[in-house]
Amino acid sequence: MANIKSAKKRVLVNEKKAMQNQMIKSAVKTEIKKVRTAIEAGNKEEAAKALLSATSAIDKAESKGVIKKNTASRKVSRLALAVNKM
Repeated sequence: MANIKSAKKRVLVNEKKAMQNQMIKSAVKTEIKKVRTAIEAGNKEEAAKALLSATSAIDKAESKGVIKKNTASRKVSRLALAVNKM
C-alpha cells in the first residue's frame, strides 16, 4: 500500500472505476446473450427488441470508454447481421 495520501486516493479511485467498468462490461455481455438466446429460439420479434437494448448498452459502454469504438461497432454490426438473417 502507498504511503502518500494522493497515492492512496488513486488506489481507491482506481479500484472503484475498475469495479464500475466490470459492471458495465457484464451488463453488455448479458444484453448480447439475450439477443443470442432469442435468435436460437427463433423468436424474431424478441430478438429485435433485445437488439435495441443491446445496441444501447454497447453504445453507452463505448461512450464511457469501457470498450473501444471499433469493438462496439463490430459487436453491434454482428448482432444486427445475425438478427437480419433470421
